Amino acid sequence: MTKILTTIDAIAAQYDAVLCDVWGVLHNGRRAYPAACAALQRLRAAGKSVILLTNVPKPRGPIPEQLDRVGVPRDAWDAIVTSGDAIRMELEARAPGPMFKIGPGDYDRALWEGLGLVQAPLADARFFAISGLDRDDETPEDYAETLRAAKARNLDLICANPDIVVQFGDRLVWCAGAIARDYESLGGRVIMAGKPHAPIYDLAFKELAALRGDVGRDRVLCIGDGVVTDVLGANAQGLDCVFVAAGIHGETLLTGGALDAAKVDKALTAEKTHAAYAMAALA
Repeated sequence: MTKILTTIDAIAAQYDAVLCDVWGVLHNGRRAYPAACAALQRLRAAGKSVILLTNVPKPRGPIPEQLDRVGVPRDAWDAIVTSGDAIRMELEARAPGPMFKIGPGDYDRALWEGLGLVQAPLADARFFAISGLDRDDETPEDYAETLRAAKARNLDLICANPDIVVQFGDRLVWCAGAIARDYESLGGRVIMAGKPHAPIYDLAFKELAALRGDVGRDRVLCIGDGVVTDVLGANAQGLDCVFVAAGIHGETLLTGGALDAAKVDKALTAEKTHAAYAMAALA
């Protein structure tokens, strides 16, 4: 059974480095979670290296300022690795395309910059790519016709964010991973590099090696609230994981306001995953 923790301090001595999710663990898109940020500050003060590992569909360049705006302190982390960093290599290899793009206006501009990609209508594209839904009030059903048309031409889909949903304030917003999931269900080919896929972890370990040299995988701890992204990715990499259970799962894994180990195990088992530890929230 997954061990329920109330403080990360209980297991800190077992690890030298942490790969920590961002959205849903450190902030909700509008404001930082002070206890979670303080937990990472304490880990760093104890000599641990903290790499923020996020499925945000942007290269890492603008991320520190975004974290500043929601209140995540810079002394809570050492380095940032993004799904955007990982997927740009796949996009660059396909330049100049042409590419049909799905994504929210200027929000994702940095993802495509400098790659030499030409955008085109779907009918003229050699592949299509998505960073997110065009508007945050849309649902995956709004893209059903686009996906059928793409599948008819056997286009590959490059997905910059494998997340299905993300918590934004007090509501859940659909992410690019939901569209990728639906395209796969049609038999379409999807390429992803963010969690749970290996490329983002390869980049994270390069960052970790630059920070402190070689670190055994038994000394690296993952923290995240996504079962099929954070937990599954940690499992695939052979890394211990803290599942932050009250993130996108809301109150469904709580009983009487406390984290219910049986519910946690059931949720993890349903997705054929496991976690060494779980917390209602990082603290």
